[in-house]
Amino acid sequence: MQRLLYPLIASALITIVPFLLTFEKGQDIVRGLFGYEYFALLLLIVFARDKISKSLSNAEAPVSLRKLLQNPKPFLFHFIAWSALLAFLIIALFAIAWFDLQNLLAIKNRNTGWYGLVPFATCGLSIAMVWKIKPYKFNTICFILFASLFIHLAASNRFPSQPLAQIPTIDYIERIAPKPVSRSSISENFKNKYIVTNSVTITRDFIDTTRNNVVILVESWGIPLDINRFDSQLDIFGKSITKAGIHNRMYSRTRTAEREDLMQSYSRNSTGRKDTTFLPQIFANIGYRTTFLSGQDSLMHRRYKYIANIGFGETFYGNNQSDNVIANKIDRILKDTTQKHFIAWTTSDTRFPLPGFSSIYNSDANAIDSAYTKLLMRTLETIAALAHKHPETRFIVQGDHNPILSPIKFQERFYKRWVPFVILN
Repeated sequence: MQRLLYPLIASALITIVPFLLTFEKGQDIVRGLFGYEYFALLLLIVFARDKISKSLSNAEAPVSLRKLLQNPKPFLFHFIAWSALLAFLIIALFAIAWFDLQNLLAIKNRNTGWYGLVPFATCGLSIAMVWKIKPYKFNTICFILFASLFIHLAASNRFPSQPLAQIPTIDYIERIAPKPVSRSSISENFKNKYIVTNSVTITRDFIDTTRNNVVILVESWGIPLDINRFDSQLDIFGKSITKAGIHNRMYSRTRTAEREDLMQSYSRNSTGRKDTTFLPQIFANIGYRTTFLSGQDSLMHRRYKYIANIGFGETFYGNNQSDNVIANKIDRILKDTTQKHFIAWTTSDTRFPLPGFSSIYNSDANAIDSAYTKLLMRTLETIAALAHKHPETRFIVQGDHNPILSPIKFQERFYKRWVPFVILN
């Protein structure tokens, strides 16, 4: 039992001592009870030490250095190889302990100072503790390490506030790795210039029951990290803008955004059954002509099923028709002044993966960006022209989600799940 207990205690010693020496009242640091890497290295150190001992014990009677060099014995190679491995394992033990100490000091913003002696003291003492114990076979060591890692992961799922094992190397790599720009929280530059909200009620907040309404969902229109880029997009709409801002999507799905933007109310009755009222139903009840348009086939996102349930009186699906073609159709609908209109349109020109790029994630990010920007600006210009042509109509324009199904380097240029909204006329 001591063969397992001693390395475990020694690894706990290396892990806990620097933590206690740098402890501050009120600190909130999640720390494992023993170092997994220390535990593995100590088991391997004992294993290598035993191999060296066996190499020496199997050696024949001593011979002169000259004869040994002329006719090297097999045990010499074994001795050198296992000695080199043992030296490597010991150096790795001290190095990881040093990394662990630096992790703790970085959290507390302290200099190394006399703390630099701690890894040498704890590692030296730990090696002394396990040096004389009997080693496990290599296969047994692998099984012990696998089992201990499994137990650690299982315990972490159940008790995340107190992990069993500490893995300093992962913490160190995470600490020194370049930190990407935060894509979850909107920067102060945006907050100071635009409306920023988590609301999902943009459509019903700005809908106007006294005139025509066109609700437009722009495919893959997200918020770029660069505010100047967003400014240039909004400049397309000119003086038609009544309100402009940013809101958060819970999911990066077009289908969810379509339902979310057209929802008036949602509740559950006493039996737990959903009771949802959509805006097209409300407008149809007050005499509006309600129309849904998409340049894609009705099979896309299975719109043929749920769009009809939302309450549109008419639906139009193109066969990969461009946004410009759909905008012209909306123009013709709005020219009918015999009745009021409620129109919903989901654009498609900027849907990913973009045409002309064979690989979704491995294409050149700059090339994707250039093609996407060209298509998006063209779609926004089409919408702006339509709104300018029909100033009596309220236009509510939103993005469905930030660009996805594209190279990661390109996706990282946009905030996650933040989309624009623009109210025109």
